[in-house]
Amino acid sequence: MVSVVLADDHAVVRQGLRTLLESDPQFTIVGEAADGREAVELVMRRKPTVLVADLMMPEMNGLEVTREIARRKSKTRVVVLSMYPDEAYVLEALRNGASAYVAKESSGAELFHALGEVLAGRRYLSPSISETARNSFASQGTILAKMSGAPDLFLTLTARERTVLRLVVEGATHCDIGDRLKIAPRASKSIKAAIMQKLGVTTRSTLIRAALRRGVLAGRSSTPNGTSPKPRRDNRGGLIKSKKTGALEALNRHRRPR
Repeated sequence: MVSVVLADDHAVVRQGLRTLLESDPQFTIVGEAADGREAVELVMRRKPTVLVADLMMPEMNGLEVTREIARRKSKTRVVVLSMYPDEAYVLEALRNGASAYVAKESSGAELFHALGEVLAGRRYLSPSISETARNSFASQGTILAKMSGAPDLFLTLTARERTVLRLVVEGATHCDIGDRLKIAPRASKSIKAAIMQKLGVTTRSTLIRAALRRGVLAGRSSTPNGTSPKPRRDNRGGLIKSKKTGALEALNRHRRPR
């Protein structure tokens, strides 16, 4: 029997994952967590075989959870389930001790395959994760290594720049940032350019990677004021489904029969 703890701040996603995994008799769900800190506590208390954790959660994000579980020398294997395919997130997850990084757009069959690989002692990355990410991880030749021992350039950022940086790391577009901070998208783009200049990076990927290593997301909520983002609607007033909702529907479509 494979015991599993699920960690995601969206109850509907946890329910979808529970339904999917329990469709296979070898899996049993022994706990659910709505934030990263609760996930760590559950893992240490229940000692599950696997933790399936969302990348972006309150209190502690998935990267911090993975690192903390490794620090405590837990034997639980961590599968990061994320809507962010950027190599920066993948690299940090693997460095922190994750056994798998699965895109939320993946089918239920792929999640089962990922779990099989992890249980066999191997690492797994979704096929949608770029080959660049795999090569970058293998080579370890990133800007982060070059920055070690250098002055902390993040201290040169203003409060507004730090807020914009955090939102960029969370995947927000310039329009999203403009809406949240009540500024023009062009202003958001200018702030991001200033941040990159201060930190000495030239691509979004290296910017995100450096920010993750610096702990930009540590203990922060997914929006500047700690509230849930407002639902987005199309031009006709219809609700635009979030990636998490779409992922849940995809999981249910690929549910295995008992």
